[in-house]
Amino acid sequence: MTKQETILKKAFAAAVAVADPQIIIPKYLAKIFPAGQEPKGKCLVVGAGKASASMASALECYAQLNWPDAKLEGTVLTRYGHSSPTKHLQIIEAGHPVPDQAGMDGAKAIFDAVNHLDAGDVLIALVSGGGSSLLTLPQSGISIEDMRKTTESLLRSGAPIEEMNIVRKHLSAILGGNLARLAIARGARVEALLISDVTGDSPADIASGPCAPDYSTYLDALNILAKYHLDKTAIPCSVLDHLNKGSAGEIPETLKEGDLQGAQVRNHVIATAYKSLEAAAEYVATQGYEPIILGDTITGEAQEVGIEQAVIARQHLGKSVALISGGECTVTLPVGTKGRGGRCSEFLLSLFFATEGIPCLAALAADTDGIDGSEKNAGAWFTPEVRQIANQGLSPGEYLAAHDCYGFFAQLDALVETGPTLTNVNDFRIILIDTE
Repeated sequence: MTKQETILKKAFAAAVAVADPQIIIPKYLAKIFPAGQEPKGKCLVVGAGKASASMASALECYAQLNWPDAKLEGTVLTRYGHSSPTKHLQIIEAGHPVPDQAGMDGAKAIFDAVNHLDAGDVLIALVSGGGSSLLTLPQSGISIEDMRKTTESLLRSGAPIEEMNIVRKHLSAILGGNLARLAIARGARVEALLISDVTGDSPADIASGPCAPDYSTYLDALNILAKYHLDKTAIPCSVLDHLNKGSAGEIPETLKEGDLQGAQVRNHVIATAYKSLEAAAEYVATQGYEPIILGDTITGEAQEVGIEQAVIARQHLGKSVALISGGECTVTLPVGTKGRGGRCSEFLLSLFFATEGIPCLAALAADTDGIDGSEKNAGAWFTPEVRQIANQGLSPGEYLAAHDCYGFFAQLDALVETGPTLTNVNDFRIILIDTE
């Protein structure tokens, strides 16, 4: 393993480690429930997301040591392959990013449990990226198949995750603050712990904000479908009918700030993409690189972002610099194109193609949850040595045009393969530039 490859991979590991639920959950529980104010009696734990099972495991361990009078129960949903051991809390694995029946059944179990809380009970919600798909409990008249088709159409349209979630909030009985609304009606206290995978880290956007007031409206959701030309050929009639009724005021809106007056509801963002970027920056500084954090809110088409960062890299040639960034790009697939890989690998292949002729550059891009897109890799990496091998017969432009970034880096044995990391703070990108 070359020095650059080692630094790339250790920087990514540092970014992931700082968002480890096993470390951060106990710290925040001690702040939220200080000594003498521990939960007593019924404590319902629910949650959803790629990190939620690990969050549940960490919470259960903490509760066993520190909450002797709490009666812990509940259900948490996570993506297939992302489970974590628990004794008292039920972990259900379900489909992501396209919802399935297992997720719908689990979401219904969570809905019913919250609807049976009593005044004085405590609801702890463990929420992370991926929760929007996993907490799929459609409003009356919308089937799971209708939700699945809507999600697939939004994914293919290239709509950013923030816009996708505005639509999903207004189709859900749980998202958009509706879970908190249920608990408020029962007189329960709500404490939501959130691991952010979205730009801006707003509780309303993380997993579509099941316990947070929502700033968007039914009209916003309709405008998003119109923006991407998603009509009744792409979106089921039941979904369009529901959104139109909501826009006309025939269906209640999602939870708003005014609905929280007098309610015991708090949302705590306990891990963010920026904190992970800072951890990686601290590490590369020890290796002799000047870290430059470009931001954690970088979005747009993955190929275009790759070109933009190639331009930035050229501006720093002659220095030992590490360009570090986060955010969530998109990949818009042309009709008839299947593609292989995901937004991180596509960004990296675009960067690789756009930095041809720069021998001192190495880079890595990977999703902190361990799964980049359609395959099982977290992302990919390259060094000058990898570029030399690619130059012996591979055409990055052809693979990029086919959106087969996975196939390109697989042939170079340059995939990042971690398996599920059991956390999720969005995408991580690093570009190393050496002086020679």
